[in-house]
Amino acid sequence: MHNATFLQDLAVVMLVAGLVTVAFRWFRQPVVLGYILAGVLVGPHVLPAPLITSEASIQTLAELGVVFLLFSLGLEFNFRKIRQIGLTAFIVAPLETGLMFFAGYEIGQAFGWKTMDSVYLGGVMMISSTTIITKTLTELGRHREKFAEVIFGILIAEDIIAILLIASLSGVGAGGGLELGAVLATVGRLSIFLVAAVVLGLLVVPRLLAFVGRFKNDETLLVTVLGLCFGLSLLAVKLKFSVGLGAFIIGAIIAEAEDIRKIERLTAPLRDMFSAVFFVAIGLLIEPELLREYALPVAVISATIIVGKILACSFGSFVAGYDRGVALRAGLGLAQIGEFSFIIAALGVTLGVTSHFLYSIAVTVSAVTAMLTPYLIRHADKLVRLHDRLAPRSLLNYQRDYSDWIQQFWGRRERSLPRQMIHKMLWQLGVNAALLAALFLAAVFLDRLDLAWLRDLPAWTGGRKTLLWLAAMLLSLPIFIAALRKLEALSMLLAELTVRGRHGRPQKTAIRTLVSNTILFTGIVVLGLLILLLSSALLPPWEVLLVLLVLAGVLAAVLKTFFIKIYSRAQIVIRDTLSRPPATLHMEPARPLPPLLEEVELLTLRIGADSGALGRTIQELRLRTLTGASAVVIKRGTETIINPNPDVRFQLHDEVLLLGSAEQLAEARQLLEGRHPAAN
Repeated sequence: MHNATFLQDLAVVMLVAGLVTVAFRWFRQPVVLGYILAGVLVGPHVLPAPLITSEASIQTLAELGVVFLLFSLGLEFNFRKIRQIGLTAFIVAPLETGLMFFAGYEIGQAFGWKTMDSVYLGGVMMISSTTIITKTLTELGRHREKFAEVIFGILIAEDIIAILLIASLSGVGAGGGLELGAVLATVGRLSIFLVAAVVLGLLVVPRLLAFVGRFKNDETLLVTVLGLCFGLSLLAVKLKFSVGLGAFIIGAIIAEAEDIRKIERLTAPLRDMFSAVFFVAIGLLIEPELLREYALPVAVISATIIVGKILACSFGSFVAGYDRGVALRAGLGLAQIGEFSFIIAALGVTLGVTSHFLYSIAVTVSAVTAMLTPYLIRHADKLVRLHDRLAPRSLLNYQRDYSDWIQQFWGRRERSLPRQMIHKMLWQLGVNAALLAALFLAAVFLDRLDLAWLRDLPAWTGGRKTLLWLAAMLLSLPIFIAALRKLEALSMLLAELTVRGRHGRPQKTAIRTLVSNTILFTGIVVLGLLILLLSSALLPPWEVLLVLLVLAGVLAAVLKTFFIKIYSRAQIVIRDTLSRPPATLHMEPARPLPPLLEEVELLTLRIGADSGALGRTIQELRLRTLTGASAVVIKRGTETIINPNPDVRFQLHDEVLLLGSAEQLAEARQLLEGRHPAAN
C-alpha cells in the first residue's frame, strides 16, 4: 500500500508539473517557475484536500534532484573555462556577491530577524540563476553577443563562490553557530577536500571513463558515471559537507572526459526528471498566507536584488575594462536569483538553523526576479540608449576615456618570465601542501571510524594509530620530495631576483646562498610542522616515531628517483587532461549529437611558420587521402572559410578545424605540422 501511495504522489507531481509547464512554455516564461507553481497547487496550503499524501517521499526525491542539478552544472563547468573567462569574472563576482551578502544581512537585521536568518538571506541574495539566464539568452538569440560572454564568465565565478558558500554554511550550521574559528576551520577542511578531490579525480576519472568507453555500451557508461556521482556525494556528506558539493565536483571532473557529450546525453533525462521534482518540492513548502504577512520584506529584497546586482555587476564590468554598453547589459542580465538560492534556503531548513518563513520568502523573491529577467534583457538596448541620453556629457566622456585607458593597460600588461615561474611554483607548493594535509586527515578519519579490521591488528604493528600514521607518511613521500624540489628551485630563484646591488661577485654569491638556504630551511620546517600538526591525533610514542621517521628517510633516499617519476607522471596526466580543447564553447544547453556522429571528434590547429602545410593546398597535401580527416573550416583573420575547396592554400596563422576519428586526427596533426613522411 505504501508503494501505491508513493506512486500516486509521484504521478500527481509529474502530471501537474507537465500541465503547468506547457502553459509556461506557451507564455514564454521560465519553466522553473512552472514547476514551483505546480508544487504550490498540489501542496497542503492551497486546496482543501492536498493531492500529496506523503511529502517525505517527495522530499527524498528532491534530494536526488539537488544531486542531479548540481552534477549537471558541474558538467557545464570545466577547469579550462577558469582560464578562458579571464580576470574580469573574478573582479566582478566577489564584488557583487560580497555586496549582496552584506545587503541581505543588513536587511535581515533591519527587520529584526535572527542572526542565522540574516546570514542565510545574504547567501540567498548572492548568486544569480545560471539556468534562467542561459535559457533566456538562448531563446532571445543573444547568447553569442559580447555581454553574454561576460555574463557566462561571471556565472562560472559565482558557481565557485556558491559551492564554497554552501559547504561553509553546512559546516557552520551543523556546528550550531557562526563563530570565526568554526568558519576558518570549515574553510580549511573545504580547501583540503577540494584540492584532494580535484587532483585525484583528474588523475583517475578521465582514464576510468576512457576505459569504460571502449565497451561502446551506453548502459555501462551511465552506471559508472552515476556510481561516481553518488560515491563522491556520499563522501562529501560523511565529511559534513553538503551532498551537492560532491555532485558538483565530480561533474566538473567528468567534464574533462573525452566522452563528455555522450555523458551529457545519457544523464539529461535523469537530470530533467529529478530537477523537476526538486522544484516541485520547493513549491510544496511555500505558504501563500505567510507571504501576505511578509509582503514588505519580499518587496524590499526583490528591489535590492534587482538594483544592487545591476549596479554592482555593471560597475564591476566597467572597472574591469568593458565599455558602458557591455557593462550595463551584463548587469541587467544578472539581476535575479535562482537554483543556488533555493538550495541555500533549503539547507537552512534541513539544518534547522533558519526560521520557517525564510524559505517561502526566498522562493517568492526568486520567482519575482526571474519573471523580470527576460524583460530586462529584451529591453537592455533601450536602457543603454536611455542612459546615454540622460547621463551628463562629462560622465560619458569619463566612461569613454577610462575604457580606452584600461583596454590599453590590459593590452600592455605582461608578466616577466621569472614572475610567472614564481607564481607557478607557489601554486604547486600550495597544492602539494593541501594533498599532504588530505592524506593525514584521511588517516585521522579512518581512525575515528574505528573499523574492525584496524581494531584487531597484531601487537607487532604498533597498533591502529601507528600503522595509519606510517601509511600516510609513506604515501606522502612522493609529494613531500616534489615539494622539497619546488622549494629548492623557488629559493634559488628568489635569491637570484632579490640579491642585486653593488656587492662584488664573491659577496653577492655568498648572500644569495644565505638567502636561498634560509628560504629552503624555513619551507622544510613549515612542511614538517604541518605534518606534525595534522597527524597529532595519530602520533605514536616518541621512540617509535623516531624509528618510523628514520625508516621514511631511508626509503625516501633509496626510492627518490622512483618517487620523482611517479609525481612527474601524475603531472603529465593532469596536464594532458586539461590541455584538450573544451567540448563546448558556450554555457548554453548542450545539444546532443546524432547517434551517427557520437564517435566523431574535432581538432583545431594553427598553421605556424615552421608548419609543413604552409603555402600548400589541401589537394597537394592529400589530407583526406593520407589521413582520412577532413578540413571543415579555416579561420583566416576576419574571414571564415566553411567546407574549403581542395585548391585552398594554407597561409600563416590560419586556424584549421579538422573532423575525424582520434586516429585520423593524430595523423592529420602530423601531416599539417610537417612530421608526416608523405609531406616531405
